[in-house]
Amino acid sequence: MTQLTAREHDCLYWAAQGKTSWEMGRILGITERTANFHIANSCDKLGVRSRQAAITQALQRKLLDLDKFSPAESSEKPPRRPLPDRRPDKSDSGHRPGRSTRPIPCVS
Repeated sequence: MTQLTAREHDCLYWAAQGKTSWEMGRILGITERTANFHIANSCDKLGVRSRQAAITQALQRKLLDLDKFSPAESSEKPPRRPLPDRRPDKSDSGHRPGRSTRPIPCVS
């Protein structure tokens, strides 16, 4: 019988809740790439090619129960500190303190 690791299980659970890999990373304290890694491993173990198919297979094989699951209880390690939000701020003007905004004259 196929066994999923606690992290694979957590990632599948959050994917089933409609979370993106980036959101899973924020929730679990891992990077988006690591979340994708765990989803891909789950797909390999379950013999499927997509995230949705992995969720379906896990539910059918009773490896994932959406009603009785608490992600914090099954983690192999305690969750790490949340990652900082590295998405660019739309209000950012691009100006960096300490840099001149004057145009540099061209010398010909």
